[in-house]
Amino acid sequence: MNIHFKTAWGYIRRSPFQALAVSFVLTLTFFVATLVSTLVYSSSKLINYFETRPQVIAFLKSDAQDSDIADLQHKLEDNPHIKDVKYVSKEEALSIYKNATSDNPLLGQLVDPSIFPASLEFSVTDLSFAQNIIDQVKTENIVDSVGFTAALGGESSLNSVIQRLKTITTYVRIGGAVFVGLLAVTSLVVLLVITSMRVVGRREEVDILNLIGATKGFIRSPIVIEAFIYTIFGVVLGWAIAFIAVLYSAPTIVSYFGEIPILPKDVLGILELFGVILAIELFVGAALALSGSLLAVSRVKKVR
Repeated sequence: MNIHFKTAWGYIRRSPFQALAVSFVLTLTFFVATLVSTLVYSSSKLINYFETRPQVIAFLKSDAQDSDIADLQHKLEDNPHIKDVKYVSKEEALSIYKNATSDNPLLGQLVDPSIFPASLEFSVTDLSFAQNIIDQVKTENIVDSVGFTAALGGESSLNSVIQRLKTITTYVRIGGAVFVGLLAVTSLVVLLVITSMRVVGRREEVDILNLIGATKGFIRSPIVIEAFIYTIFGVVLGWAIAFIAVLYSAPTIVSYFGEIPILPKDVLGILELFGVILAIELFVGAALALSGSLLAVSRVKKVR
């Protein structure tokens, strides 16, 4: 293996510009692949956040009895498609209002708890069940109206907001996959061209090795190792640049999205995420190097 590695390294040193060309293309490919993978992860987290966060509010009538409220709360808790059921009294609603208007205390002093309706807040495990659950809650005698948190808007916009987010995520995934696929094909072609040039340049050497009885594996090994050097270098460098860029911008991104877990909020979580991405990219890079080098070598009849 040592002699094969030295031979491959010698080919790279003799043609540095060809090595730089294929390394640059591979680096660009895996840099974009890392960013797209991160974007897909973040968009999935964004969708999951809006689909599962507490968002439905059932406002109760002012004459609702405590026993009726408790019955409705238990009924909601027993529904397998509903979670995080919480009762908010009039006094708690007033407290929430005062906290929201803390910059202007006069607004809190001018209101009375009686004007704030009690409510039951809950979330759904999946938005596909939301409309049926909302329709059922509306039929309850003690329910005055059903609303949503400000993050999603009114009832009519609930499905449209989530659908738009899903559509954007789908476009990101498909567009990213197509773009990365095109770059991967370009990388394979460049790798194939450079490797083929190496094989053609070694034709006389290959003839001599065949005459003295060298095995096909011995002849192919330097070419395959050279392709692996290119891809490993491209994977690690592209991944590292993308990782540094995301790590540098992570505090701003996390601060902007607030409680939405768009990215892991701790360094260990980010390292775990990018570690998985790196492992997948190394596997893809190895497959790319092996297929490209063997395909190039197979074109020379003397090596078959």
